[in-house]
Formats: sequence, structure tokens, C-alpha cells
Amino acid sequence: MPDDWPAHPDPILALNRMGSFDWDLDAGQFHMDARAHEIFDLRPEEYDGRPETLGIRVPRAEGERLDTLVAQAIKDGSENYGCYFRLRLRDGTLRWTHTQGYIRRDKTGRPRRIIGIVRDATQELDDLARRHEETTRDDARREQTNVVQLTTAALAHARTVQDVIDVLKDTQGLTHLGATSLVMGLVEAGRIRLVAEGPEGSFVPGTLVTRIDEPYPMSEVVRTLTPRFIESPEEFAAGYPVLWPHLAGLRITSAAYLPLIVQARPIGAMGLLYGDRRGFTPEERNILVALGSSIAQSLQRAMFYEQEKDIAQGLQQAMLPRTIPSVPGAEIAVRYRAATIGGLLGRDIGGDWYDLIPLPAGRVGAVIGDVQGHDTHAAAVMGQLRIVLKAYASEGHPPGTVMARASLFLHALDTDRFATCLYAEADLATGVVQVVRAGHIDPLLRAADGTCRRLTVPGGLPLGLSAEFGGLAYPVSTLELDPGDLLVLCTDGLVEQPGADLDDGMRLLTALVADGPDDVRGLADRLIEVAEERGGDDDVALLLLRRRCLDAPRAGGRLQQHVTPGDPDALVQARHMIRAAVRAWGARARADDVELAADELITNALMHTEGAAVVTLRVVLADPSRRLRVEVEDTSSALPRPRDPATAGVSGRGLLLVDLLADAWGVEARGGGKCVWCEFALPEAGERGAG
Repeated sequence: MPDDWPAHPDPILALNRMGSFDWDLDAGQFHMDARAHEIFDLRPEEYDGRPETLGIRVPRAEGERLDTLVAQAIKDGSENYGCYFRLRLRDGTLRWTHTQGYIRRDKTGRPRRIIGIVRDATQELDDLARRHEETTRDDARREQTNVVQLTTAALAHARTVQDVIDVLKDTQGLTHLGATSLVMGLVEAGRIRLVAEGPEGSFVPGTLVTRIDEPYPMSEVVRTLTPRFIESPEEFAAGYPVLWPHLAGLRITSAAYLPLIVQARPIGAMGLLYGDRRGFTPEERNILVALGSSIAQSLQRAMFYEQEKDIAQGLQQAMLPRTIPSVPGAEIAVRYRAATIGGLLGRDIGGDWYDLIPLPAGRVGAVIGDVQGHDTHAAAVMGQLRIVLKAYASEGHPPGTVMARASLFLHALDTDRFATCLYAEADLATGVVQVVRAGHIDPLLRAADGTCRRLTVPGGLPLGLSAEFGGLAYPVSTLELDPGDLLVLCTDGLVEQPGADLDDGMRLLTALVADGPDDVRGLADRLIEVAEERGGDDDVALLLLRRRCLDAPRAGGRLQQHVTPGDPDALVQARHMIRAAVRAWGARARADDVELAADELITNALMHTEGAAVVTLRVVLADPSRRLRVEVEDTSSALPRPRDPATAGVSGRGLLLVDLLADAWGVEARGGGKCVWCEFALPEAGERGAG
């Protein structure tokens, strides 16, 4: 806390009946002097120094407006801010209050403290309201003021140039303006491009794009930066003989052409055409000039938005995969829907992504993820994450390692963003799928019979956060896809709705998937249609993967799991993986033997070596049959050997048991460590069917 906190008010504040405050942003303490207590109608014992406590006096809407103002001033780097707001006093009445704050920052620009004043502004605003009432007694002037207010209010919701035009051309908009129709052009590369054509049937050939030096009223006001008021048909015909013949049959009696100026630079021009008036009073001219300024500001915001939107959408599309590879044994459908965010500063871009990664031995990796935020930075981070995830998976790392390395990568980036992600690695020949979840929503599984359920998958922290807080051990879940089963991966934009519980959203999505089309592409289209109908301020990424039967059998797949000492969950996951693989690879009759032998090898590695063990299961061809091979790799170079349990007590029984259960076993040197393996003969297809 600063040494001089709280600041002591100058005596002149007290003389002017102003209260002071000192807000320590780091500590969250908001100190007020005695006069400030009086203004807030708070006794000293009622206030604990926390800004949240002022909520008993500041209505919620006013508080949100104040918070937004202060947050914007801090974000913009402003030195001060000021605002009128209302307080609800002890007796329930409302009091207008004014505050002025000065933001103090440290040498790095970080805001540390706000010092300011508060004062009772009731009399001031009463006087202001009285003066305003006196100046608006004239009906005509009041109507003109309403024109600006109504049009400006409508323009506040316009996000694109076409939105601005639609507001002005709308019947109500033209009624507010008092005009019959309008024409508008934007300055582009020294020319004026027509964007609103005016009344139907009034288009002048050759005026879609005109030079600024041509004899047209819009060109004139852009050249001179001065409005042009045409008060009669005769004046129009004399001043613009090229244009008037095309308007003569439209009963135009007067017109006002306004330059649209922003920061002393013309960005376009607008013409308002009237059919029921002649001439403009000085007040009307002033109102139209003020209106032109408001329209120019709205147009500039819209043009900036469209430029940013084009850049953002281009970046988004560049970061997502351009094509999805064809995968034998699977039907794939992917979709992306951009967010629709309200407000002029909204951008239809986000950090959601999908990816499909072909892997060796007929396996495939499916990725769905969501980077925090809705801006170009989120899209850029998303693109980098997508690339590194694909690289780590393609290098052959097991799913848990892929996720951990991606988290470390994101943590090392110069960003404060985190990301949720789900990675599923599927062996399409066997149907065995290994799933890793980093803070993401669970996947769904739609069975071949049409039933659908949520797969509850244990998970770790989101990418970036797990590296920061030391939680890189991601659990790996193993499940089995039967032929015809469909795996649904999506981001939370498809599930979450404002005010609704996530579980309710998952139940609705589950029902929607169950009732949806059987075709994966049709189902993907239907899910995106629902997202479009619902709207929302979040983008949506979707990946559907259905397992199909391969036309011909192949040698088999490969599954891998890391097991670390003192991690019982990893050992349980390894056992689940083994059990699922044995069932999927047609060795149910030998399931107990395989699981028991593998458990012995894993236990030996954890007890007699230091560090983690890597468990690998794969199917190999061993003429004339197939074999299921279990490998346990560790970092110790010491080779195990079976011993007579009669002389060695309990120790040594593990390898003897493996020798009895397996058809073959052995040890291989692997770099600085070793691999202990065992193999089990698998029945042929006819034998599996007979069983």
C-alpha cells in the first residue's frame, strides 16, 4: 500500500462541500473522508472500506455503468474520468451525484491507485434540466432535437456500413429525418462509390463511381467540406444540370447534401431529398449538420469493424485446417460457426478449432479445442496450438504426453490466454480409443442403434494452466468404438446458453444427437443449424467421427500408456487400456492371462527401477498366426532374470508367472534402459467367431 495512503483532501474540497476518496487498487481498499460518507449517506460504522459495500447505496445498473467507465479509463491509459450517477439514500430517494477520479500508475504504466472527489449534483442537474426545458419549449426545436436523438440511438446498434444505410433508409428512419429518401457515397481512393441509391428509379447512369471533381452535389461537398442546401427545384436544376433531369420526375422540392467528416477528413457524403418542403431554417441546417457528424462517426466505426472482421475471418480461416484427410475405416464431418457478438466492437472470431491427424498403423487423432477470448490474438494462439498438437501427435507421443507438451508450449508463449482441449486417438481396426481431456467438455457417443450418452472422461487443467500450476499428469481414458458408433466432439458454444446449467445443455445436446440424421454430414449440419437458430456470443467447433468396418483385416494397432510411481490412477488406466484392447483384438479367452502378465511386468518396473514405465500394446504378425505383444519399457539397464522362489522368497515369482502365462517373453536393450516383453497367440477370425 502507498506510504501516503489515504490521501488527505485539500481544505478547499471541504469548503466546496466535496468529499474525497482514495482507492488502493492492489489492496482493494476504498477510503472515504467524512464528507464522502455524508454524500453516500453512510455512517462510519456501516462502511468497511471495501468498494463492494457501496452497493447498498449504488443501484445495480448505476454500479455497472460506473464499473464500465472506470475499467475503460484504465484500459485506455486515461489519466482521469468523470461521471454523474445516482445514489439511493437511506430513505429510499435517489440523489444525483458526480465523481471525478485521477488514475495513478507506476513506472510500467500499471494502475495502482485512484484518487478523486464525489459531490452532491442534485441542484446542478436540476438547474440544467430547468434550462433545457426552457430552451426546448418551442415545438419545432424539440422535434428537431428528437430527430438527432432517435437517429443517433438507432445508429448506436449499427455494426456494418449496410446497417447504417438500413437505419437511415428504413421508413421510420426517413420519417425521423423528415426526408423522402437519401443517397450516400463513400470516398475510396480519390473517388466516391455509391452505397445508397436514393429513391427507386433515380439511379443516374455512370454515377456508381464518380470522381471528386465531377459536377455532382456529393462531389462538391466532399471537395469543399461544406454542406450544400438546395431550397427549390429551380435551384437544383440550375446548379446541377447533369443530375436534375434524372430527378425531375420524382417531385423533389429540396435537398440537403452533407459531407461526412471524421477528424477533418471526408469519408463520404450523404444527400437527403425532400418532396414536401422548400427551404431550410438556420436551426434546421444546424440540426442536419450535427446529424451528419453523428452519421459520419457511425460510418467510421462500421468501416473499422468491417476491416477488422475481414482480417479476423481471414486469420480464422487460415488457422483452421484447409482440408480434412480421408481416413480409411471412418466417416468424418467437421463444422465451424463464428460467434455473433453484440456491440460495435464485437468481432466474429474466436479461438475454437478442430483437427484430424492421420497416424501410423491406421490410427487417427481427433482434436477439439477452445482458446480463451474472441479476438485475433485468440485466433493466433489457436493456430499455434493446432500446429504443435499435430506435431507432437505425429511424432508418436502417447496422448497424455501430447497434451502435457502442448500445455508447456502454451505456457511458454508470451500470452495470458489458456485453452481447453480434448484429444482422442482411435485405432479404427480395433475400435480402441484413448481420450485425454484438458478442461474441455466431455464427448458424446452415439451407438449404432441410435442411442446416445455422455462419456464422463477424467481430465486435467486447461492447457497453459496445468503447466503453470504443475498439473501436467493428464489421465488417459480408454473406450471402445463398435462399428457404426459415432464419437461427437464439440466446443462449449454448442452447449452453453446464458442462464442455463452446463449439464442441462449436455442433456439437450445428447437428445439432439440421438434424434438427428444418421448421416454424419447431415447430423453436423443439423447441429450447426441449431446453433445458428439459438445465436449466442461464442463460436462453435464440431468434429464427428464414426467407425466403419474395414474391408480387410490388418496386423493391428498400437496403444501406449505412461505409468509413474505413486500414481495409482495411471496404473488403473493402464489396466483398463489392456482390458479394452484384449476384448477389441479378439482375445477374450486370454484376457485374464494378458492382464495378469502385464500387471507383473509393470509392477517389476515400478519396484525395481527409478522413474516411469511406458506400457505398449500392439498386434504383430508372427507366422503363421497373430500375436498380442505387451511391452514395458523403463530407464534401468539392469536386466531381470527369473529366480527360484524357493531360495529367493517372494521375489522372483513375477517372471516365473509371466513365463507360465505367455507364449513367449524376453528382454531388449533400449538406449539407456530396457524393454521387457511378452506375447500371446491370438485366435484366427474363424475361431473368434466360433467363440
